[in-house]
Amino acid sequence: MKSSDTSCATLASRPHHESMNKPRDPAHRQPHNALPRNLPTSKLRNLCKLKHWQRTMHTVTPRRWLADCAKQSVLMRDWPIAVIPNTIDTDIWQPVGKVLARQLLRLPPDVPLLLFGAMGGGQDPRTGFDLLQAALDHLRGQFPGLELVVFGQLAPKAAVDIGFPVHYTGHLHDDVSLRLLYSAADALVIPSRQDNLPNTGVEAHSCGTPVVAFDACGLPDIVTHQQTGYLAKAFDATDLAAGIQWVLADTQRQAALCQAARAKALALWCPAVVAAQYQRVYRTATGQA
Repeated sequence: MKSSDTSCATLASRPHHESMNKPRDPAHRQPHNALPRNLPTSKLRNLCKLKHWQRTMHTVTPRRWLADCAKQSVLMRDWPIAVIPNTIDTDIWQPVGKVLARQLLRLPPDVPLLLFGAMGGGQDPRTGFDLLQAALDHLRGQFPGLELVVFGQLAPKAAVDIGFPVHYTGHLHDDVSLRLLYSAADALVIPSRQDNLPNTGVEAHSCGTPVVAFDACGLPDIVTHQQTGYLAKAFDATDLAAGIQWVLADTQRQAALCQAARAKALALWCPAVVAAQYQRVYRTATGQA
């Protein structure tokens, strides 16, 4: 069973010495009124679950943060917990030559391009566009030639001065256009205050594009710090600026980050890799391991 980004999947272990549907011996049951009556409802509910839910459940979650939450659960903390990411089709999401991608999208061929994407552009405070603006303010005069590409928003009627030229692509509705955009960019920045497992970060990795983000929410499950991108201190615009500069300033380092990002996507999110991990969980849960 595959979990969503915000929930866990569970699978019951098959008992080895009794039928799964065989009722328990009533003689071994404690009377219902044995539970204390003066406990809060939540604690009483947990005690009831612990009493009656004896079969081990194997839990799968796509994020380490959710796994940590499960380990703190009174009911689930002693059960096996596996972190298995969601998949991405790495055959579809693969790099396109940067020169060709920029030609097709009519983007400048020979300048550093920083990509930012969110539905509604900078309108939603959760996307952290204001933090990106603050980071770019730190880079004024320090990074000549840098240009920003924003997708998910058309150019505003009133131009916003962020110190660098900005290209607006509007909404992109197909995988081919997004793949070209990731491939055209030198880095993707995700300055989110609140995000789970953003598809943009996974897709960018699969297309060989490094990601600069905050060390918060689900981003540490995507970005390996200074190997496939840069994880800045949570919501620190100055460190975000340092991360952007670190990724883009050295062309050889940026090329190595691109290769590492693609390799991580193949190693972690390829369907065959993820399917094999689920098979191991099922075999363990059903006593076949």
